[in-house]
Amino acid sequence: MSDYMPATAANPSSTRHYPVKSHGSLDADIIIKNAPDPVFVSDLEGKILSANDAVYELLGFRTDEVLEQSLSRFISPEETREFTAALREVIERGVTRNTRLNPRSASGEIIPTSLNASALRNADGHAIGAIGILRDMRELDKALAYADSLIKNAPDPVFVSDLEGKILSANDAVYELLGFRTDEVLEQSLSRFISPEETREFTAALREVIERGVTRNARLNPRSASGEIIPTSLNASALRNSDGHVIGAIGILRDMRELDKALAYADSLIKNAPDPVFVSDLEGKILSANDAVYELLGFRTDEVLEQSLSRFISPEETREFTAALREVIERGVTRNTRLNPRSASGEIIPTSLNASALRDADGRAIGAIGILRDMRELDKALAYSDSLIKNAPDPVFVSDLEGKILQANDAVYELLGFRPDEVLEQSLSRFIGPEETREFLAALREVIARGVTRNARLNPRSASGEVIPTTLNASALRDTDGRVIGAIGILRDMRAYEKVLQDLQESKAELQEKILDLEKFEEVVVGRELKMIALEKRIENLLLQVDNREQGIKQ
Repeated sequence: MSDYMPATAANPSSTRHYPVKSHGSLDADIIIKNAPDPVFVSDLEGKILSANDAVYELLGFRTDEVLEQSLSRFISPEETREFTAALREVIERGVTRNTRLNPRSASGEIIPTSLNASALRNADGHAIGAIGILRDMRELDKALAYADSLIKNAPDPVFVSDLEGKILSANDAVYELLGFRTDEVLEQSLSRFISPEETREFTAALREVIERGVTRNARLNPRSASGEIIPTSLNASALRNSDGHVIGAIGILRDMRELDKALAYADSLIKNAPDPVFVSDLEGKILSANDAVYELLGFRTDEVLEQSLSRFISPEETREFTAALREVIERGVTRNTRLNPRSASGEIIPTSLNASALRDADGRAIGAIGILRDMRELDKALAYSDSLIKNAPDPVFVSDLEGKILQANDAVYELLGFRPDEVLEQSLSRFIGPEETREFLAALREVIARGVTRNARLNPRSASGEVIPTTLNASALRDTDGRVIGAIGILRDMRAYEKVLQDLQESKAELQEKILDLEKFEEVVVGRELKMIALEKRIENLLLQVDNREQGIKQ
């Protein structure tokens, strides 16, 4: 290897560990001298010709203990063979990636490193050696050891990769998902299992991990050992060393096969639905939508699918939608969440969302089926009704067909004693008992069927706790097509009426008592008169008897 000459006393112009550059050699000195990583130059037999300070700092040897030494002095026989194979790869391909070396330092410590090497060429382009860059893997190995304790028993497939996408660790769920042996996965690039296009997407996801610390819902379709393409969703977070530097990524794969099956089933249900219907995963990413969604929003298919719903709604509503998704997971359904997506033209479209759980074959919630109701017509009808009810003397309110109060006039707040924010968007069931709620829903059904309901009895509880007797008359609220979309209800405060009834009842009771008294008095008077009549008759009889006797004596 005549292109490089070792630094000796015969070459006083050379540095203590950088070789003299002869004619035709490549000037590697500038490249390696100031490199932050340990960098060395070797010939094609593995003899170290040059090294920067980071090499001596890593290994703890003096210059004379490294230069002109074979790398085999510092690594095991098995790794020497691997390094020789790496040199052959450098000669054939010009580069080798991520060869694992574990050199022994001056103190005897085994230092895990990763070697990337490229060819050092002469003026004729012949490979005459290699420039090797070592990466100290101790911090990464510590982080991996910590990560292993977190991911080993994770139910989802979890893996750890370095920042080039090489898989450093994986749990059993990964091997179960892909069907490969451990040695077929570890130390392999993820690009072995996914397409070139997805490799670029994964590389972009890694950049996002480095910049933001996390990436969400990257779509990957790895090929299993049996050749099956497995749809998965990747969430990844940063793996950091003790200094907080990102040194890799922890990736969690979600097997999307069950979701895709459920989506295929859902597609058959929603494709021709008249209302805008979409399917999202549990993070709010839109997986499917029917034509009514595109008609409502005015976007193309590619502008909606695989997008987060947060793209179309405000941050505050995104939080509300996330809360709605949690409710879907816990209860299986959510009702009447208000969303105001922005259309392609920039119009804010008021909608109401009802969503139910999308479940896999095991009954687990794996997404949500959402149905949007365009509220523009209702809002127009409400705006019209505003002018009619705002100043009505009686308490007047507007509800949707589920009994949610959409509007109320001042007389309602005066009647119940609640603030507007305590009434609007609340179900009427909050203010009345369960039995009356059923009666109110029956009244709404009558409104839908007949257009009106009369004198339904309601007894709402006011803010002070008073139960207020009222009667409800309600008529249908219709959209421009004549469809019933809600009800306008008029309450009549029955307290004064019931007070009159109570007074009448009390007066009636008093009157009845007087009648009884009169009847008793009458009984006494009549009895006395009868007795007087009887007495008078008796006196008459006695007088008659006396007269008769007197006449008898005279005779």
